[in-house]
Amino acid sequence: MTSEKDQATDPVRAEVHSMRLFVVSVSLVAALSITSGFLGIAFYNRDSIREEMLNRAKHNFASVVLMRRWNANHGGVYVLKRPGVESNPYLENADITAADGKIYTMKNPALMTREISELLRDDDGFFFHITSLRPLNPTNRPDERESAALKTFEQGVRETSWEEEIGGIMHYRYMAPLMVEASCLECHAKQGYRVGDVRGGISVSFKMSNVEERLQRNGLIILGLATLTIALVIVSFAWFFRKLVRALGDARAELNRMATTDALTGLSNRHSLLRRLDQEYERQRRSGKLLSLAMLDVDLFKSVNDVYGHTAGDAVLREIARHIEASVRRYDVAARFGGEEFLIVLPDADLPTAQQTAERIRGIIEKQVRVGSGETQREITVSLGVATLRAGEKIEALINRADAALYRAKAEGRNRIVAEEP
Repeated sequence: MTSEKDQATDPVRAEVHSMRLFVVSVSLVAALSITSGFLGIAFYNRDSIREEMLNRAKHNFASVVLMRRWNANHGGVYVLKRPGVESNPYLENADITAADGKIYTMKNPALMTREISELLRDDDGFFFHITSLRPLNPTNRPDERESAALKTFEQGVRETSWEEEIGGIMHYRYMAPLMVEASCLECHAKQGYRVGDVRGGISVSFKMSNVEERLQRNGLIILGLATLTIALVIVSFAWFFRKLVRALGDARAELNRMATTDALTGLSNRHSLLRRLDQEYERQRRSGKLLSLAMLDVDLFKSVNDVYGHTAGDAVLREIARHIEASVRRYDVAARFGGEEFLIVLPDADLPTAQQTAERIRGIIEKQVRVGSGETQREITVSLGVATLRAGEKIEALINRADAALYRAKAEGRNRIVAEEP
């Protein structure tokens, strides 16, 4: 059979469970929101870095085009033909002899671009490649990705970029079309080009190792910050939940105390006592153990209020309640039954034991409870009626017999105990 305590704690457990589910749900939503936010930051960071790479590539491309334009505007650049300097076999009359007999060979835009690219590739992995679908120089032949890009340029695309592994290292590659200018026709007019045509393109490439390191480092930082933030949120919610449960527990305990306790005396109130009395009655029916009651009434209490005032009367009731509580066993229940009446439930107590308890309470109150001061001071006494539950008797009958015994005690002169024989 479910006890009253279990019945009381079931709603509490359900409430705590509901609050726990709520806090967990809010924590999950917060964690998902934080994760989404940090993922957004991670994607933004990645896109920003890739935009930075694109801008770098565009700048390099523009620099190469500007360098080529300078060369083309001067009709090519002649350099001294020293050992190791080869003439461009794809140019007509590539070499000239100066008056002093020195030989100079022309470095046209394409050749100059290729040689500078080779120097840069050897230096830090950055290189660029001038290429065309119809190159004069076989070394300018496009690779597979460049060829696909050149075909899109002829369809109006103005730039493209991609990532590609070269020599086991990931590179970022950018390519844009190379338009025919008037200075280009000197070498390429015979190929049928006109000013404004797409003659080819220049691809710019550089290593992504530093970029990948940055992305990885930033990703770890963002992951760490996200984990720390989520942990702080969960800890905060857990702390809040504990505080909330504790506050609700305190509030519930206070409400329960107010609902079951007499506000003036601090003892159980009548409703709480009758409920406990029903429990003890059911327990007595199952186990056959004894159950006794002691009904207490303050003698001539009305005169206390009339002479000394209600404040003094309240003080008397509080002091009597304190002595009653101190005089009974820990599993006995004392309650204010109404007005100046108190009822004491004595489980597992026969009539003599109940009488002894009642006499102890009466004697302590007679000796220690006073009202007023000086010549107006008077002692306070109480009368008690005691009864023990009979076989088959209802709880109401037991209360009535204890009340009848109390009535007899007051009728016989007060400040005494009368026991109702079982």
